[in-house]
Amino acid sequence: MARIGVRLESGPHLTPGQLVELAKLAEDRGFESVWLPEGAGGEALTQLSAFACSTSRITLATGILPIYHRTPTLLAMGAGSVDAISGGRFILGLGVGHRDPVEGGHGIPFDRPMTRMRETVHIVRALLTGEPVTYDGKVYKPRDSKLGFNPVRRDLPIYLAALRPQMVEMAGEIADGVLLNWATPKYLEQAMGHLRRGAEKAGRDPSTIDVACYVRTAVVDDVEAAKPWLRSRIAYYFTMDYYVRYFEQRGFQGEAAAISAALAGGDHEAAAAAVTDAMLDELAVVGSAEECREKIDSLRGSGLQMPVVAPFVQGGDAMASFRAVIETFAQ
Repeated sequence: MARIGVRLESGPHLTPGQLVELAKLAEDRGFESVWLPEGAGGEALTQLSAFACSTSRITLATGILPIYHRTPTLLAMGAGSVDAISGGRFILGLGVGHRDPVEGGHGIPFDRPMTRMRETVHIVRALLTGEPVTYDGKVYKPRDSKLGFNPVRRDLPIYLAALRPQMVEMAGEIADGVLLNWATPKYLEQAMGHLRRGAEKAGRDPSTIDVACYVRTAVVDDVEAAKPWLRSRIAYYFTMDYYVRYFEQRGFQGEAAAISAALAGGDHEAAAAAVTDAMLDELAVVGSAEECREKIDSLRGSGLQMPVVAPFVQGGDAMASFRAVIETFAQ
């Protein structure tokens, strides 16, 4: 049975009850995992706890929790709690996030992201052993920190969200998996090389490190009708510096310049219009159920072990959009 996950969204389109309904549907249809990001929507660990109480088999993952929003101790407390509630079905997905939301939304300096990530993973892993932790890092210096409960799993999986080669390599060094986003087939192959380098540097077997990736997916009869939302969504990512550089490195320099210029002038419609069909074809999976399955299978051939389909809303019925994708990939 092919591995498959689904990304849900805690935002304006779906209520908490509808998200629970979709998580249950994904479990019923044989999905391995359900992933929930945390940004401007609801708090992810709370929602995943609701999923845990309504399901019994499916793996529950954060995709991702930005590390600036919580201390490592609080991350370990939350991860251990959801793992206990779910009976050992939790994956802690971590990422550095982006400067504007961190500094603007949370009022926290966005500094030393790589160091902060490495120290966070070290401290979280140590706390999940159940033993007291003292650590003298460059960012964090906990003293005799300890969880007030016994974790269900001391080896709870930790995945790192990664765009840049350095973070992919770090995932190879210290994580159980890597979570990619908007990856082209060519970049998937490159990322595998970075992952191998990181693993080999740490004396690890690269084959033991999972490779997951969000794949924006729409199961539709009319491909052209699906493009406006997708163009707008891709353009939105150009408000974040990491993604501007990422898309440039994927070969979309011309589009990046046009989209960035339009956004600088406050013209969001022009920014979306500057997203070319070539970008859509490379970055998303759109078409009939059969076409979508074929495209996902082709990504597996590039090294993707865990495709995480990320439905996007078509028309006014968000539930119908998400159900269509989940039903298409039923195992």
